[in-house]
Amino acid sequence: MTFEPYGTPHWAALGLLALIVAAVCVQRGRLRGLRQVRIALAAASAAVELAMLADRAITQDWDIYALPFELCSLMIWLTALMVLTGSRRLYEVTFFLGILGAAQALATPDLTAPFPTFGFAHFFLGHILIVVSNLYMTIVEGYRPTLRSALRAFGWLQALAVPAAVADMLAGTNFMFLARKPPSASLLDLLGPWPWYLLELEAVALALCILLLGLVKLADRFFSSRIPSPKEGSPS
Repeated sequence: MTFEPYGTPHWAALGLLALIVAAVCVQRGRLRGLRQVRIALAAASAAVELAMLADRAITQDWDIYALPFELCSLMIWLTALMVLTGSRRLYEVTFFLGILGAAQALATPDLTAPFPTFGFAHFFLGHILIVVSNLYMTIVEGYRPTLRSALRAFGWLQALAVPAAVADMLAGTNFMFLARKPPSASLLDLLGPWPWYLLELEAVALALCILLLGLVKLADRFFSSRIPSPKEGSPS
């Protein structure tokens, strides 16, 4: 038995993400400034990855894929550090690369482990925590991405791809899908064959960073327009 995309467990995981994000939006006023929540998010992210390492140790499943060369494997650690320290520099990277990478993984999982295995739980909990943590800092703590930070994040993507590409060449791995497309259906199927899809992916990644920035600015404008000014809210 293997993982079935958009089966009941997959929809349940996506529903869990939606519920958590909705709760953060509704309770943002009460959550603001509560360091305990940020500590909990960082601890949960670290626990998910440490549990994966412990599982590998128990099952003696040590190979090169235990290294954090996948984009989301890096992002979950950087996101944990970001929410714990409140670093705006890290936020610039994790907001774009973390959310976009995790969203793509959640939408088209490169996964074989079915529910209720550890592999299923690790995959979905890890990616959900990346999205929730970055949205928490945006919605609750008021952090905001900028065009400059979007371009910096795109630059960081190039830098993070270097060790992954070296590992792919030396060990025949497929970190960050730089060597070939994943065997399961993914958004990469919409692009051309290797290696041309890597060039197309660069353009798509930059466009998605700009799109994500635009969505935040659009949301800010929408919600600010719904808050009446003192003059509008005063009795006539």
